[in-house]
This record gives sequence, structure tokens and C-alpha cells, in this order.
Amino acid sequence: MKMMFIGATHEVTGSCTYVEACGKKFLVDFGMQQGEDMFENVRIPVAPGDIDFVLLTHAHIDHSGLLPLLFAGGFKGEIHSTTATANLCSVMLRDSAHIQEFEAEWRSRKAKRRGEPDYEPLYTMDDAIGAIELFVQHPYDTPTEICDGISVYFRDAGHLLGSSGIVVTMTENGETRSVAFSGDIGNTDQPLIRDPQYIDSADYVVMESTYGNRVHSRPTDYATALAEILQKTFDRGGSLIIPSFAVGRTQEMLYFIRQIKGEGLVKGHDDFPVYVDSPLANEATNIFINNRESCFDEEALAFIHQGINPIAFEGLIRTVSADDSRAINSDSRPKVIISASGMCEAGRIKHHLKHNLWQPKNTVLFVGYQAFNTLGRSLVDGAKKVKLFGETISVLAEIRQLPGVSGHADVNGLMNWAKAVSGVKKYFIIHGDAASADRFAEKLRCELNVSSYAPYSGAEFDLLSGEITVDAKPMPIPKMKNAAGNISICYSDLVSASDRLARLIKQSNGRTNADMRRLTEAINRLCDDWEI
Repeated sequence: MKMMFIGATHEVTGSCTYVEACGKKFLVDFGMQQGEDMFENVRIPVAPGDIDFVLLTHAHIDHSGLLPLLFAGGFKGEIHSTTATANLCSVMLRDSAHIQEFEAEWRSRKAKRRGEPDYEPLYTMDDAIGAIELFVQHPYDTPTEICDGISVYFRDAGHLLGSSGIVVTMTENGETRSVAFSGDIGNTDQPLIRDPQYIDSADYVVMESTYGNRVHSRPTDYATALAEILQKTFDRGGSLIIPSFAVGRTQEMLYFIRQIKGEGLVKGHDDFPVYVDSPLANEATNIFINNRESCFDEEALAFIHQGINPIAFEGLIRTVSADDSRAINSDSRPKVIISASGMCEAGRIKHHLKHNLWQPKNTVLFVGYQAFNTLGRSLVDGAKKVKLFGETISVLAEIRQLPGVSGHADVNGLMNWAKAVSGVKKYFIIHGDAASADRFAEKLRCELNVSSYAPYSGAEFDLLSGEITVDAKPMPIPKMKNAAGNISICYSDLVSASDRLARLIKQSNGRTNADMRRLTEAINRLCDDWEI
């Protein structure tokens, strides 16, 4: 029996752990890297076709997003998840495939103009559909034998509809070991979904550490805090634009806004419209309602039993078509626009930012984590100008964050979860940046007096002997270098050319307006051809 850590090791996204036991090879999660990538991940040590099955903690793309790629490589085993996770993946993986194909087509058009070969998408819609057809659905808290010697059960992690911690029990040659995979552990007192349910016992625990060195600063009342931002924005005639994750965060925002409208917390703008402009978010909202009995908390279920939809209200407009999306920015009323993606990296939100960022009356409100090297992070960090669709946009709108609206447990929540698991011989800390993972591993050692280890990609652990057999070292993403280890000669030439262009621009003061216009147009054409 062995575990090998593949992804989300000293990083927040790209979760993947490889396990060999009982003659089987399987993965726990196979997620896509999102945002800045600091370290190289090792490859899965076997071909996709040799993987027997996958256990999936939840539907977020940083945990599920490479399953279509696994299918494209020859994987034909089963993907085991909760029912709600399977339902969400049926739309999220198709949406991801659409983005892959769209971006490949866009890049290929630019490549063609440069005489370069076409770009291939990471995977296609057919690959996504193929992966979706492999899902096997499980209820919470029901042990199931996956194969001889291996049984699993799924425990509500309280992070997202259908999210789970997974306990895997493996018996091989008379030796039994249990490993608890936390998945992403949810925050407490979130709207709609239940609080995290603790796991009773395990020999080993693989757990996340996204906020392993931080405590959430949460408003005492989400609805009141959101209402104050709405009131201020609407009073100056502006609109509130919320870049929101289509699955989970969008539904929470609808829950809060229903409360705000129901209690009249925004004065003088009683009928303000709320647009949900994301086909994925609209499909996900339906899935939330369909899975209400198994996943909603008591408060949300109380509304349901009274015949009240807790995520619907007067003035909610769910757009589907591109024409409907474009029409939103023709609506001059103060309004709320909720659109994906939550980090502003793709989707319709980029169009809404292009139309609204440059107007001081508007507010852009971030309600989720913003990874490094994303447009959302740039705005939160105070960018004065951003590039959208090849056009430079001034950031004049008010940029706000609503603290505490987080789907992840903070360090106190993580500690409470870890303390609840009895009999643990070692904790493995993943799914956090380097500072967070290392700090949380240290905190476990100091406060619980337990063994803990924050692996890098490629680390291996023998479950029978209890020994780390490969203590992998960090492998930073290499900088652009030639074989001799020096800066690329081609890149050096490019830097020299940029210096020459800068000198040309400085020397252009005094040229005719026509010449300066021609030079400007030439530079813009060059940027349009090469920017990605």
C-alpha cells in the first residue's frame, strides 16, 4: 500500500493523490491548476488506462477539472462521488470543455495569422461527456465496497453542495489501513448548506490548509454588510457587479439578496433587479434545489417546507442567451449583476467589467478567494488599469471585498476538524500555499502533539510501514532558459527590441500627427496579434 502526492502540494489548486492498494491503482481527485503555478507537479506514475477508479471529493474544477483529460488518455474506470457532486460535474465539466475549445479556437486564429500551427484544446466536449458517463453516485455516510479489500464512505464536508471528506479503508494480506481525505473543509454557518460533519477516526489523514495560517474576519451579519454596499452604490446611481463562482457562491448571494429584499434592508430601491448572467450558474441553481433534502441546512429546509424558495425572489432575472447578456448593460437602472467567473479569468463577467469598471458610480464586489496572477487579484490589489479584450480600461469603480464570505474553514475550523479524528498516526497537509501548509503542519505538531508532514509533489508514503519512502524536494517552475542554463538568446533579443521601440516612441515627440497615429496603430496591431 502506498500514497503518492501529485498536485496541490504547497499550492492551493490542482488536487490529486495517487494510491496503490489491494492490487488496484486509483486517484483521489484530479483537478486543474488555476492561477499562478509555483511548483512542477510530477506525472501520475501509470498510464490513464491503468487507473482502476477515481474518488472525487467535490465538483470544483481544481478538484475535478482534469477528469476529461484522464478519459481522453484511455481511462475507462468508475468515478465515485456523492449524487450532488455528480450532478454538478455534469454541467461544470461540459462548461470547462466549452472554455477549452473556445480558447483553442481563438488562439488558433491568431496563430494562423502568424503562420503557426493550430492550438489543440486540453480536452474536448466529447471527452467531458465521456468522463461524465463514468460517474457512480453515492449517498452520504453509507459504506460501500468499491472492490475486494477497498471500501469507502462519503462524509459531508460543508464546502459546496455535495462536497465530501472520503474515508478509504483498505485491507491487504490481513493488514488494514484507513485514510481520511478531507477534501475542502467548509466554513461554519454558511447559508444553504450544512456545516462540516466530522470524521470519527482514521489511521492517516490527508487534509487541506487553504487558510491554515489565517482567521476569517467575518461581518456579524452578511445580509446587513451586503445591504450597506448596495445602498451606497444605488444611492449614487450605480450598479453592483459581483464576479462570482457559478457554483456555490452565486447561490449564497441569491440567499442573502432574498433576505435583503424580504426585510427591506435597502431603502428607496425596493424593486432593484438582480441579473444572474451565467448559464452554468443557472443550471447549478436548479441542481441546488433538486438536492435540497440531502444537502441543505435546517434553516434553508425550513423555507422549503413553508413553500418558499430560499434562492428566488421578485426581480431575479436569469439570462441564458448571449443577446440577453448584452442587453443587461443597456438597462440604466441601478442593479446587481452576478456573473462568472469568480476570479474574472473567463466568461461573461469580463464583458460586464469592460462596460462598468470605468464608471465611478459602480461597485465591483469580490466575495471569494482571488488566486495570484488572476484579473480578480489584480483588481483587489489596486490595479489602476486592466486589459480586457485588447482594450485598456481605467479602474474607476469602487472595488470592495466582503470579508468572511468564504467556503473554506479558517485555521480554527481546520483545527476543530483535525481534533475530531481519533487514532491518527500522521497528518498530511496539502491544498495550501507554502506558507499556509507549512504553518498548519507546525501548528498540528505543536498543539496536538501529532506527526504531520506537508509534502511536495512526488513524495511517497508506505501505508503499511508508516514510513515516508520518497521525501520529494520542491521543484520550482523553471524560468525561461536555454540548455546551457543562460537566459534565452531569443528572449534577450526580444528585450533589446523592446528597448529600441521605447527609444523610438520617446523620439516621436514632434513628428506629425499622422505619423504618430500610424505608429500607434502599428503597435496596437502588434499587441493584438501577440497578446493572449
